[in-house]
Amino acid sequence: MTDQPNAHIVILGAGLVGSLLSIHLAKEGYLVKVYEKRPDPRKKDLYSGRSINLALSDRGIKALKGAGVYEQIADELIPMHGRIIHDEAGNTNMQPYGKEGQHINSVSRNDLNCMLVDEAEKLNVHFMFEHQCEKVDTDASEITLKDPNGVLFVEPADLIIGSDGAFSAVRATLQFKQGFNYSQMYLEHGYKEFLIPPKDGEFALDPNGLHIWPRKSFMFIALPNPDKSFTCTLFFRLKGEQSFESINTNEEIKSFFETYFKDLIPLTPDLLDQYHNNPASTLVTIKCSPWAYNTTLLIGDASHAIVPFYGQGMNAGFEDCTVLMETLRKHNFDFVNAIHEFQKERVKDANAISDLALKNFIEMRDKVSDDEFIQRKKTEARIHQQFPEIWTPQYSMVTFSELSYSQAFNLGLLQDEVMEENKDLWLNQEPSDEDIKHLANQFKLKLES
Repeated sequence: MTDQPNAHIVILGAGLVGSLLSIHLAKEGYLVKVYEKRPDPRKKDLYSGRSINLALSDRGIKALKGAGVYEQIADELIPMHGRIIHDEAGNTNMQPYGKEGQHINSVSRNDLNCMLVDEAEKLNVHFMFEHQCEKVDTDASEITLKDPNGVLFVEPADLIIGSDGAFSAVRATLQFKQGFNYSQMYLEHGYKEFLIPPKDGEFALDPNGLHIWPRKSFMFIALPNPDKSFTCTLFFRLKGEQSFESINTNEEIKSFFETYFKDLIPLTPDLLDQYHNNPASTLVTIKCSPWAYNTTLLIGDASHAIVPFYGQGMNAGFEDCTVLMETLRKHNFDFVNAIHEFQKERVKDANAISDLALKNFIEMRDKVSDDEFIQRKKTEARIHQQFPEIWTPQYSMVTFSELSYSQAFNLGLLQDEVMEENKDLWLNQEPSDEDIKHLANQFKLKLES
């Protein structure tokens, strides 16, 4: 419990990260207000038709447990033990994510968000929805907001936290600060959501895997929901010869799905209506630094928006909450010193998971059905099984460990070097136990050099 119980904290953004962080801070005794420009998610599903189901893994679970709210969502989680790959002939194969017992969890973004807001309100966190941030004054430590009636008012705070998403209003004001670095990159691909309903009251597909239809330059994925439906996403170019822009008529849509996703057609009776009515949304990567000015801090997507292909966007944002709270306690809740140390240490991890997410897009759409990729993953799994103290696959480091993202990124580069330099041992053949030992030793030598 903090010794500054009257300190006033304002969080901009009542999404997943802002709501979770408000719980952590309220439990320390702070007076917390959360302003959100959108309506209350408990009154309206804000993500319908434009959401990618979330994959909750170890980092996110740790943050939820740290706030004491994991049990409130645990029964809604559906474990996914691996990727279930669908080829164009309709055949499938399961590629486990990690060792036996390891899995990620499908969870509804809206259900999780509503739970977090409910739990925060029990701790007297005050939520003000449909309030727009107009300006942040980092020198005076105050925010200018517009209420639902269009009335402007100023809210002072001892700490201002911008958790207002990829298109953050707080970050927009910081971009005018001298020395503020900012970049954004849109993928040429966007996404469109679909829904596979239950079939005869049951899941239409195996619910314990993340289904992927990889088709080289595009892909379709499906994640299970507690109501036995699947939330699905088509990742496809926004413009060009084969894209959302070019495929519009019923005949073009039917031909596209019959060619590439024939097995999906009987599972999605209203496929044409969903394609026409659900919007195509963009995918953006945002990097910036510094995240902190005086008593104003950016966190979550406001500081590091990433594409969804490693399933770490929410988990990274939730881990921000964990690391921030650890840093605040380390500095005895000296806000200025704590938030500046937090961002200094955290930026490199945010950049690492951002790069990994972009890399994993290529892996998911191009490589998961490639024989060389499959053989490499099998070989890496054997190295880990026989020499777990030396080698952990990069996916497991990111998803099932507390190793920092930057460490996982750098170790993965060394693993890439070892596997590339010793292709003759594992490509087109099953490596012997001696070969596995050699690969492990080569990696160990790189670590020591």
